[in-house]
Amino acid sequence: MVVPIGALYTPLKEREGAQAFAYEPVTCKMPCRAILNPYCQIDVRAKLWICPFCLQRNQFPPHYKDISSQNLPAELLGQYTTIEYILNKPPSLPPIFLYVVDTCLDEVDLKALKDSLVVSLSLLPPNSLVGLITYGTMAQVHELGYSDCPKSYVFRGSKEYNAKQIQDMLGLGSVPAMRPGQPQARPGQPPLAPQNAGASRFLLPVSQCEFTLTSILEQLQQDPWPVANDRRPLRCTGTALSVGVGLLEAAFQNTGARIMLFAGGPPTEGPGMVVGPELREPIRSHNDIEKDVAKHAKKAIKFYEAIAKRAAEKGHVIDIFAGCLDQIGLMEMKSLVNLTNGYMVLSDSFNTAIFKQSFIRLFSKDADGYLQMGFNATLEVQTTRELRVCGLIGPAISANKKSQCVGETEIGIAGTSAWKFCGITPKTTVGLYFEVANQQPQGMQPNSKGLIQFVTLYQHASGQFRLRVSTIARNWAEANAPEIPASIDQEAAAVLMARIAIFKAEIDDSPDVLRWLDRMLIRLCQKFADYRKDDPTSFRLAENFTLYPQFMFHLRRSQFLQVFNNSPDETAFYRHVLNRENVNNSLVMIQPTLMSYSFNGPSAPELLDSVSIKPDVILLLDTFFHILIWHGETIAAWRKAKYHEQPSYENFKLLLEAPKSDAQELLAERFPIPRYIDCDAGGSQERFLKSKVNPSTTHTSPGGYGFNPQTQGAAIATDDVSLQVFMDHLKKLSVSGSS
Repeated sequence: MVVPIGALYTPLKEREGAQAFAYEPVTCKMPCRAILNPYCQIDVRAKLWICPFCLQRNQFPPHYKDISSQNLPAELLGQYTTIEYILNKPPSLPPIFLYVVDTCLDEVDLKALKDSLVVSLSLLPPNSLVGLITYGTMAQVHELGYSDCPKSYVFRGSKEYNAKQIQDMLGLGSVPAMRPGQPQARPGQPPLAPQNAGASRFLLPVSQCEFTLTSILEQLQQDPWPVANDRRPLRCTGTALSVGVGLLEAAFQNTGARIMLFAGGPPTEGPGMVVGPELREPIRSHNDIEKDVAKHAKKAIKFYEAIAKRAAEKGHVIDIFAGCLDQIGLMEMKSLVNLTNGYMVLSDSFNTAIFKQSFIRLFSKDADGYLQMGFNATLEVQTTRELRVCGLIGPAISANKKSQCVGETEIGIAGTSAWKFCGITPKTTVGLYFEVANQQPQGMQPNSKGLIQFVTLYQHASGQFRLRVSTIARNWAEANAPEIPASIDQEAAAVLMARIAIFKAEIDDSPDVLRWLDRMLIRLCQKFADYRKDDPTSFRLAENFTLYPQFMFHLRRSQFLQVFNNSPDETAFYRHVLNRENVNNSLVMIQPTLMSYSFNGPSAPELLDSVSIKPDVILLLDTFFHILIWHGETIAAWRKAKYHEQPSYENFKLLLEAPKSDAQELLAERFPIPRYIDCDAGGSQERFLKSKVNPSTTHTSPGGYGFNPQTQGAAIATDDVSLQVFMDHLKKLSVSGSS
């Protein structure tokens, strides 16, 4: 099939009318352990069910004795191919939030950050534990259980500490005597483990320490270390993070926890250093990394990967909020977020709406008032014997489960049929890839189905352990049967291929990835298009394939694969977001949407093409990361002449407001908040629009710059090929049989 069999799965997707069932699921015998689902064959008289994965016969448990064809439990009904169980396990400890705060900020930025942190305390569940580490030249762990005066433990920023040293210095290794006034375990809660008692000086329930923590935050000062004019402030980000990970792994293993890093600049001191403290040393670029002259990069990447693995093993999430005009080292730190499924938010400062609103949105709650985040999830995949799992691409780590359904082909995080997510949200979407192990049609029953079961065990924000089970079935077909091309979902295929391309781009050279994408596209067209050999004019694609080449054209030009004009931090950020979003959002990133507003009728979708850029329209471009409103020359001139303020031009006023209200709707549900740009034709910000459209009219078009813009749209100054040229080459190569 060229494109691998794949699925984009959102384990905790919010579904209308969905409810959780408060009983244990019925599972098949060892070693299969598949869960009872609507595709099982059942014998209500003998109280038996046959597992479709291993074909073993299983007895129903005693409490299913009243089962009959009219009285079936929910998991056997067709509408419950996805079902959620509340497991009968003792509740987990409440979630932990550890703030790691950079104090080398200017006054305005530090104040804005402190205000946001104080507001966030009121949004946390009252029983959740909270802690604070601040850092500059030194890293300080603040003791919250001691309210008489502020007290903190200081770690030297230039020194690397191992986990044992951190725990000894914080008094977590040995069991300290309980001090009077120290919090005991409350009734109905699990008793505090001995080392938790030591950690309870640093991590306390919000309800107990909100006043102390608010006063510490309000009194936070800029880092007192003097900074010369030709130097950067000394920031020991690496030390602060390793102290945070050491504190949590000593006291709270496999407990839902988030370490939230707020960084206002690159690490310049100690382990994990990204750039030296002297300003004459520039921070590395893509070019430096390619030429292998970025002297700190490899060492820093190795350091942060080691921390990320420690956090991921213990089930702790790491989020990075960057508030800086320049880079802060996200490229080196990306494993912290990518392995633990944390959030990555890139903003110019902590005083921007992008940071403030994204940070508050992190604590949004569901209809029952619980945070919309789960912790310590494992996703396990089971397949029938003809299918094999090749791997997963998404923000997870391998759970190293070797089962019969693991395939030989490796795509992404491979060699396992289970993966671990330290954090999981209703939007977390993973790409899963499969292969057909048995290619011979002999022995296949007519109308036989292949089944895949996704089982997600996670810790709900309420403390309950829940199990979400989705089972899907698809019919098998002969190799050349017409059902195969008819059932291809081009949108999902484009996103699944984009994830593989990004995974490859992290390891390989960019031109190699583009060549691989082109080869795969040509081979797909050769397999599924109708054409006569060596006749490009006869080339036809079926309706459910027509958009796929267009998606690939825009993916090749996108910032995910083209690093020119993007910093290494931006590239890391864009790739991180694409790897966790659902199909619709991912497609908007690959091929942005364009809406046009004019006097000729209601707003309408426009081609993402330079011919759409006309003087008498307003355009709304949504790239997921940017929302841009562009005014044509005529519209901008009328607005500058203030026609919209005159009562007789009410319709012009409405036209100007329409894209703004549509943009607000898009802003309302995004995470992170997109950058909002309002620009006019000829303005510098117009570049965001022109870089995304298909350049069908360029400076080399007939007539050059002297053509009539009313009919032909804007000229794009680029040497890129247009979609038309791309399609002509694709047709030529496909019909000639070369790839």
